[in-house]
Amino acid sequence: MAQQSETSSRSTSTSTSTSTSTSTSISTKVVQRVDIKTPLNAVSVPIVNSATFYLDSAEHGSLLSSRKSPNEQQSPWLYSRWANPTVDVAARLITKLMEPYAVGTHVCGSGMAAITAVVFTCLKSGDHAVVQRNLYGGTNQLFNMLESYGIEVSWVDGSNIEEFKLAIKSNTKLLYCETPANPTMSVVDLIEIGKIKTDGLIRVVDSTFASPINQNPLEFGLDVVIHSCTKYLGGHSDLTAGAFTTNSIEFFEKSFHTVKLFGGVLSAFDASLLIRGIKTLDVRVHRQNSNALAIAKFLESHPLIEKVYYPGLESHLQYQIACRQMHNGFGAMISFEVKGDIEIAKKFIENLNVITLAVSLGGVESLIQHAASMTHTMIPREIRLKAGITDGLIRFSVGIENLDDLINDIEQALKIANK
Repeated sequence: MAQQSETSSRSTSTSTSTSTSTSTSISTKVVQRVDIKTPLNAVSVPIVNSATFYLDSAEHGSLLSSRKSPNEQQSPWLYSRWANPTVDVAARLITKLMEPYAVGTHVCGSGMAAITAVVFTCLKSGDHAVVQRNLYGGTNQLFNMLESYGIEVSWVDGSNIEEFKLAIKSNTKLLYCETPANPTMSVVDLIEIGKIKTDGLIRVVDSTFASPINQNPLEFGLDVVIHSCTKYLGGHSDLTAGAFTTNSIEFFEKSFHTVKLFGGVLSAFDASLLIRGIKTLDVRVHRQNSNALAIAKFLESHPLIEKVYYPGLESHLQYQIACRQMHNGFGAMISFEVKGDIEIAKKFIENLNVITLAVSLGGVESLIQHAASMTHTMIPREIRLKAGITDGLIRFSVGIENLDDLINDIEQALKIANK
């Protein structure tokens, strides 16, 4: 079995070089390598916490250091910043979620580590990037930093494909978008983005809000898909992780060096939590989708709600686009504005009992937050407003709780906020 060979040592025998004689002191004996008997036959993927892996010979080490495959009897592992057996299983599972279009996935220590690795694989000084204006706050900050590296960035309206096309120059190497967008829930037409092709252009989408259950941008010809695995793939708010999946072997190999050198890798322990989360992803997301659609419809008809942004509502400006490119539902993220001023919005989220006031999203528990003062507070107000992030916008990550409990909690908090 592939999993068994990856997580076990080469042999049950101990060579002369690793044996300890009867004259060896206790302090030496207890730190010597102890071989694992194989086959292991573990049902759950073992957590391989080893930072480094022993080698058969200098030639074995040379092969691994050169990224060449050893023979079948030799371990393929060298150092966990490069690759780790447990992390590798997580990466292969994410690739499976996006088959048949995906060729490989790199897993990182956070969503921002994955985004940074992709961006710096694509861009160098003198290059140009076309970037959607409405983005996660951390991503926005990253692209603003690029000017100091001699990289030019053009910001466009993600809902207007013509702006993407018109912004492309001869030195454009990256087209970056996010859909559904954080936190406005605007939808980018991935089919049209996939048609934009110029020499050397890499088209990247952050698909975190959709999860692989609801959207696979690779099927539309995009080159790289990013997920903050902290969110839906992990699903339990107990790890930070990120991943990017590509349809290009060339990009997969090139980006390996970026991940390795930047060092934003995932630990084996967190990889095991991610693997566990992926196993229940489909079940969780379907429940969350169902809850979210019902809540979005409830909010849209509520007299104390000004506006609801959810791709599954026919009132959403890009509803038809969402229907074409999203599958099995429209995700579990809702944004909405309560009637009244910003103080009423804050009072509302502070008086919820079932729904938790916290940043992040995608977990089994429902989380809610005020975008302008929390996840997007680092963005200047005039830029934030231009991107559609109003002062009263509330972002709601719908969990798997009982639907009636969630609706009742929203109802009581709205009443308190409007007293």
